[in-house]
Amino acid sequence: MGIIPADTELTKRPDWVQPWNTLSAEQKKLYTRLMENFAGFFAFTDHEIGRLIDAVTQLPDGDNTLIIYIVGDNGASAEGGPDGTVNEIKMLNGQKATIEETLARYDEIGDPSTEPHYPIGWAWAGNTPFQWVKQVASHLGGTRNPMVVTWPRRIKPDGQMRDQFLHLIDVMPTLLEVVGVPMPKVVNGVEQKPLDGVSFAATFDNADAVEVRTAQYFEVFSNRSMYADGWKANAQHTFPWRQDYAPGNWEKDRWELYHLAEDFSEANDLAEQNPKKLAELKALWQKAAEENNVFPLDDRGSARLAIPKPPVPGSDPEATKFTYYEGATRLAENAAPNMKNRSWSVEASLKVGDNGGEGVIFAFGGVSAGMTFYVADSKPIFDYNWFDEHYIVKSDKPLPAGEDMLRLEFNYDGEGAGKGGTASIFINNEKVAEGRIEKTVAGRFGIDTFGIGADTGAPVTFDYKPPFAFNGKIEKVDIELKN
Repeated sequence: MGIIPADTELTKRPDWVQPWNTLSAEQKKLYTRLMENFAGFFAFTDHEIGRLIDAVTQLPDGDNTLIIYIVGDNGASAEGGPDGTVNEIKMLNGQKATIEETLARYDEIGDPSTEPHYPIGWAWAGNTPFQWVKQVASHLGGTRNPMVVTWPRRIKPDGQMRDQFLHLIDVMPTLLEVVGVPMPKVVNGVEQKPLDGVSFAATFDNADAVEVRTAQYFEVFSNRSMYADGWKANAQHTFPWRQDYAPGNWEKDRWELYHLAEDFSEANDLAEQNPKKLAELKALWQKAAEENNVFPLDDRGSARLAIPKPPVPGSDPEATKFTYYEGATRLAENAAPNMKNRSWSVEASLKVGDNGGEGVIFAFGGVSAGMTFYVADSKPIFDYNWFDEHYIVKSDKPLPAGEDMLRLEFNYDGEGAGKGGTASIFINNEKVAEGRIEKTVAGRFGIDTFGIGADTGAPVTFDYKPPFAFNGKIEKVDIELKN
């Protein structure tokens, strides 16, 4: 199709990828199933995108609709580790799974109880012909994605690929140009930062349009790169499957040099032949990094996840008390109270009907990891999901009909992140249950969210069917963070 130049050199297999013919029968069985699962998801995604585009084209002004389709999230991902996993979030939190543990759930791979991820080798193969993978922003295998643009009334297909070097930041200026809207200097009283991107609208009509992005820096987890006028300097530093990897020593990284104008796949390192050009690009990276607040470099992997995210704009970073009302659902993890690595309490004011109560009081996280406080058969239950290991505290005493105060207290053991604690349940100030939570999540629950009165994403537990909305009335829920 001309997407990859005919003279492109295939990069060599790295030592961190085992040759397929050296794998054991168990490895081949598991790796094949994990790739089959990905292929099924990929085909489904492609089908659904097709449905969306078909729907757009049928709108009254469908032919005057601009669609920009960026294929992928960085490069193919090696976050599944050497053997793959059924719980990607567990891997990202630095908790490794053995191949025996994953094989034990072979028949579940792809069902709603798993969030599978294929192993390293498939990521490397998926990035053919490039080196490296997602997170490794030093190389094109970690950053380069296809982009497809369609605008039937304006763009006439000419069968030619566009290979001008672009970056995601160039999309916004392009949209502003084609709709004829200037970049606002102030939005709702907030002064806007100037756009770094440049419009690539000229490529719509001309496959040979002058390249507008002449330079761009990259950095993820200390993997660094600098592109300038067809040249690219790369320094690989960390590995996506080693979230415990935190050596520092950035000055020991080896910088490579490639001439993309002649070497599409970054196969021929020219660092030794052209040290002057390499030094020039390294200096450009340093300058760009200083201008864009890249420093200090941080290569701690999963340890970064345990650090509280910056507070939501307008919130009080010192706040320890929060009040929510029924219907507050789908709040992002970093917009919810930071209940990790500390003690806390949740108090819910409820109205329970004569037929008893049932449903979720609050849920945080999902199938990968999280916690949920709910009522089943009128009895309060707390379920802490530590990456598919469930710690459950259940009351034998039911909620009485009428107005109730239901409280959950968690006393954290302390002395580090991810430790255990004791959970206690109270009905109208009477302790009705207590139990140990042996381990807690130090970093992230995953991509699911926080909500009151329902578990609206992938559920924390399959002991109920989501969203399992509370069938009484939740007047309010008060959360207090301690120590």
